[in-house]
Amino acid sequence: MALLAPNEKQATALKTDQGWSDEAREFLRATLSMTVKTRGKTWSALADELWRFVLFSEFVFDLPVALPEAVKGVPHAPVEAQPVIDDVCERLRHDPRWRSIYIERAETIEAELDLPKLCAAIEDLGERDTFPFEERTYLKIAIKGVTSGNTDATRRVLARQKNSVWLGKGESQAQWELVRSGLNLVEACDDYERQLPEHSRSQSELIDFYVATLREVDRLQREFEQAVGEFIDPHGMMHEVVRQARLRYRRMAEKIQTIFVKHLETAGWPPAGRLANADVFDRLVGDRLKDTGRRVAYILVDALRYELGVALEKMLAEDGPVELQAAYAQLPTITPVGMASLLPGARGQLTLSIENESLVPKFGGVPVTNVGHRMDVLRKRLGDRFGEMLLSEFVRGKPKIGPTVDLLVLRSTEIDSQLENNPETTLGLIPATLKLVRVALHKLRGLGFKEAVIVTDHGFFLNAHADAGDVCVKPQGKWPVNAHDRMLLGAGIADAHSLVISADKLGIRTDAAQVAIPRSMAPYRAGHLYFHGGASLAEAIVPVIVARLFAAEQPSLAKSTVQLSYRNGGTRITTRIPVIEVSLASDDIFSQGVSVEILLEAQSSKGQVVGEPRPSAEVNPATRTITLLPGQRKQIALGMDREFEGKFTVKALNPTTLASYSTLTLETDYTV
Repeated sequence: MALLAPNEKQATALKTDQGWSDEAREFLRATLSMTVKTRGKTWSALADELWRFVLFSEFVFDLPVALPEAVKGVPHAPVEAQPVIDDVCERLRHDPRWRSIYIERAETIEAELDLPKLCAAIEDLGERDTFPFEERTYLKIAIKGVTSGNTDATRRVLARQKNSVWLGKGESQAQWELVRSGLNLVEACDDYERQLPEHSRSQSELIDFYVATLREVDRLQREFEQAVGEFIDPHGMMHEVVRQARLRYRRMAEKIQTIFVKHLETAGWPPAGRLANADVFDRLVGDRLKDTGRRVAYILVDALRYELGVALEKMLAEDGPVELQAAYAQLPTITPVGMASLLPGARGQLTLSIENESLVPKFGGVPVTNVGHRMDVLRKRLGDRFGEMLLSEFVRGKPKIGPTVDLLVLRSTEIDSQLENNPETTLGLIPATLKLVRVALHKLRGLGFKEAVIVTDHGFFLNAHADAGDVCVKPQGKWPVNAHDRMLLGAGIADAHSLVISADKLGIRTDAAQVAIPRSMAPYRAGHLYFHGGASLAEAIVPVIVARLFAAEQPSLAKSTVQLSYRNGGTRITTRIPVIEVSLASDDIFSQGVSVEILLEAQSSKGQVVGEPRPSAEVNPATRTITLLPGQRKQIALGMDREFEGKFTVKALNPTTLASYSTLTLETDYTV
């Protein structure tokens, strides 16, 4: 048995494992008995022959066409042995104890026989993934389906690849995730574009459509761009998938924006009878502070667009009661204006002055252009009942909150600052901010806070399909203020490219007479991959979440165990996308249907996060968490920090408390 197994433990397991058929075990015993009689060969050589014989036999049986001439002489089993061969190979691929050695052997045999080159002209390689080059062939079929509009073909390939052994390689998971997320985006755009005419007769109908379901397109686009940003494509195979998905989303976004601007021109902003951001504090926070001792947290998250709010609400609902509603951002949708609109009394006291060609938010005539100014407004109003700090400092430190503090403001700017600086590669950091909010609520609960109100200043649009000509020409007139190249304040004349409308009609109390905004999703200057400042569904509809901080019962793991493993006990990773197997074992029959949410992180010896789950069907894209049922095993690809090398610990954590369920110590051993 040692010929086939990498160690004696696995050899013994094969002899006794009831999952293996008697025919499979008898076949292997007979083959081994036959090979040990061969003289003059080492055990290693005999093992190589046996692996080649078994795997090549499966490949031959599955191939619908004739073998290439160059490999017709390679030994393989007679056709009568096909059921046994198929059974053996399936067991080797899907048994966790054998999967890693199978991958290594298949890669070696493929290279020895030069199969990719010899089979390059064969389009149909059958149904089984014996060798890795077959997976690449199916990948090309899936890509062609996306780019040619034959999405059903891509779906079929994705379904058959779902349990492929090659997903045990992180690089394989990454490329399939990019195809999957691109397909999801294209199909969603097709679906929602068909529904759009039924929901666009008025501003109210369009907003309701967006809040209910249309915002899913923004979520899928963000997840797709996240997959693109994390994928390295040395051969350029994914170029057409990326181009097609971006093109399709942009076409959809432009169609929606055209309708939105038409309604904006007639109905104005914010929408009548709906919650404006300028009323949020008074309606949702002020009333809660009327009673001294009722502790409320006011969490200000910069650039938390609506679809992210939906993702955050779903995550927080795991820990206690939450309510999500849509609010309507103050225009222009830039941080100094948006954050000022979240102060008490903003509806009546917030004005925007033009001074030295800059926009200056004022509160009761006093400038509130920065964080200090805005916090002073609350401090003067509440005195020692007020406290504030950064969200990250509250979560990671040991904050001292005075006993008189009833309103604690926690501030986060990570999403906006990261996307402003490098939108192509930082989308994957958004889940870290959502995780901070979740952990903060747990901490607030322990400090006696009863509720948390989570708000934001504005949303954003990802302009990933931008090209050199993707720019809106400024309309004629005098426009002293340019808000992030998405809105102009001043006076001028409308044209085919820009809507010019009175500032008052857009709810802007300013000394500028008019506002200009692009009729399309283009900015007034080229080069913006991430933008906000203007008026669109993605920029101006924002979430408001109210979380009630009751003591929540966490799923108990008293009789369950989270297990982590890497390559059958391996301790060194040779790739920057290692695949960790995560499983949940339980002896408690009463917990068999109870799922457990797990946060997986790779941490350095200093506690720094140096690896996180890559996007995949098994990973929640908003929170980076994994959900397991007892008995389940999932293969999770970690994206390692490219600057890090050395020893690290993979940790399975409770996503709310960050308590550790299980750990696995590994070390990098990169060869390139």
